[in-house]
Amino acid sequence: MSLINTEIVPFKAQAYQNGKFVTVTNEDFKGKWSVVVFFPAAFTFVCPTELGDLADRYAEFQKLGVEIYGVSTDTHFTHKAWHDSSDQVGKVQYPLVGDPSHVLSRAFDVLIEEGDAAGLTLRGTFIINPEGRIQTIEVHPDGIGRDAGELMRRVKAAQYIAAHPGEVCPAKWSEGAETLKPSFDLVGKI
Repeated sequence: MSLINTEIVPFKAQAYQNGKFVTVTNEDFKGKWSVVVFFPAAFTFVCPTELGDLADRYAEFQKLGVEIYGVSTDTHFTHKAWHDSSDQVGKVQYPLVGDPSHVLSRAFDVLIEEGDAAGLTLRGTFIINPEGRIQTIEVHPDGIGRDAGELMRRVKAAQYIAAHPGEVCPAKWSEGAETLKPSFDLVGKI
């Protein structure tokens, strides 16, 4: 069963953000767009490049009314130590959520249950609408890093179609580009 259009499960977790520990719950996702980015583990190799890339574009996401949440199965204490010791992660201003109980990782179906990486997560990216419903999912293995620019494009597309029912965003759509209005007359014309 797909997670698309499902509501995020109730949860309560601890996070590190801007020099303090904070509590994050499913209620924090209501009323605004959110992006949840699961990463395998702190103190690894690809993860700080991704989190730093998101940090560099965080103000742009905020202007779109989007909050970002970085999540791993580490603790919030580990996230603080990583933030304090890594130049890339040190730029992060969004919450770094600890999920040592695996509640979120299982709910979003990204927990690795077996093998050498058991207890870590796949790289999962989820765009969630203001109603708390998952709109997009991207999941891939540890070795493939994500691009904040492509994520930004997908957020804008999700926001656009939410605001313009009956329109869809074609491949390579970018903000301001033409959309499509599916109809009987359009069948076979593309």
